[in-house]
Formats: sequence, structure tokens, C-alpha cells
Amino acid sequence: MLHAKRLFWVVSSLVFLVSNLGHAATLTGTVKFEGKAPEPKTIATSADPVCQKAHAKPLLSETLVVGAGNGMGNVFVRVKSGLPAGQKFEAPKTPVVLDQKGCQYFPHVIGIMVGQSLLVKNSDPTLHNVHSMSKVNPGFNLAMPATVKEKSKLFTKSEAIFPIKCDVHPWMQAYVGVMENPFYAVTATDGKFTINNLPAGTYEIEAWHEHPKLGVKSASVTVSAVDSKVVDFSYSAPTGN
Repeated sequence: MLHAKRLFWVVSSLVFLVSNLGHAATLTGTVKFEGKAPEPKTIATSADPVCQKAHAKPLLSETLVVGAGNGMGNVFVRVKSGLPAGQKFEAPKTPVVLDQKGCQYFPHVIGIMVGQSLLVKNSDPTLHNVHSMSKVNPGFNLAMPATVKEKSKLFTKSEAIFPIKCDVHPWMQAYVGVMENPFYAVTATDGKFTINNLPAGTYEIEAWHEHPKLGVKSASVTVSAVDSKVVDFSYSAPTGN
């Protein structure tokens, strides 16, 4: 009888787990650029021979990255509102990596959760400094000479996207969004993104681009517990510089 009861509880637990797998929505989408994209500007790197040597071809600005099918890369897409108030989400144990390689930041745009470690790497044989322009979280300025390969930082408060720059190489800039939840993504060079495991509800979805004349787009979406919804965004060509 005891064995049968244990078996019953094991089977019941497995049924519960299986029945709850997939009981969350998936958002996918594409961010596209309408019209002909302007050619990216070239960046002069001759001030640092290490940077110049790292690139066989001229380094290009990442302010506007348009790929296959006019998809836009480096767009930060997030659930802006709609989650239950007070809901807590545990930060991943795995750090988010921001690398300095070829005198560029990789990735150019990142999302990170409150309490998740940011691992900053220096893969270049030259001096960088990592200057955070955060306002809600304390700003920092990490000196990273060629001999210093890794440093870690932690953000303790949510904060809208802010830049990180290198004062040694003024063209180097990345953007960071600090989130209280895991419902965000950064578009790939084809403009595509995926946000997984979203609970049922009605949400405001926001797409952010660094170009000041492109900025922010919003959309509303309602999902059930087993939905797979598509939310697309498009940007028009900016006027002027």
C-alpha cells in the first residue's frame, strides 16, 4: 500500500510537470527598416595602431545595422508593462559578457537582469576603460590595460537603457538595459527576436533603437498560456544626420 501511494504521488507530480510545460507564451517578431538604409560611416582608428591593425577593412559605425531583408540589428525589445505588480524573478547565475575586441564592444546592445553579473573582458592588447553612464545605478569607470583581461560589475536596480563608452577610443560605445524580469531580447542582424515563457496577459511591448531619430516603438499584445504570437515593428528612414 505504501509503495502504491508513493507511485501515485510520483506519477501525479510528473503529470503536473508535463501539464505545465509550455503553459507560457512565446513572442517572436522582426524589426525592419523601411526604404533604403544609409551607408554606415567609416571610423578612423589610426590613433591607436592596435585598433587599426585589428581590421583589414575600415571599421564601420554600428549606429544603424541593417541586414538581410532590411532587418534591423541591435534593437532592444522588452515587455514594458503588464506583468503582475510585485512579481519577482530570479537573476540567472550565468554572467552577461561584454567583450572588447578589435576596439569594439561585443555585443553592441545587451540586456541584463538586476543582480546578474556583468563580466567585462578585454581581448585587445591595448588599454581600454569601461565608462558606465548609468544614472539609477552608480556609474563606474574601469581602467582595463592590456594585462587586465576581466572585471565584473553588478547592477542592483532596474534602469532604462544607458550607454557604456571607452574614453580612450571615443567611437567605442555599447548600450545596457537592466531589467527586473527576463522578458526582453536584442534583435539579430536579420531583425528577428524571441521572448519566451511569457505568462498569460495583456502587455505593452517596446522596441528601442539607439538612433535619436528612430527611438522607441510600442505595440500591445494579449497572450494566453499556450500562445505563440508575432509582434513586428518597422522604422522609417530618419531625416538629416
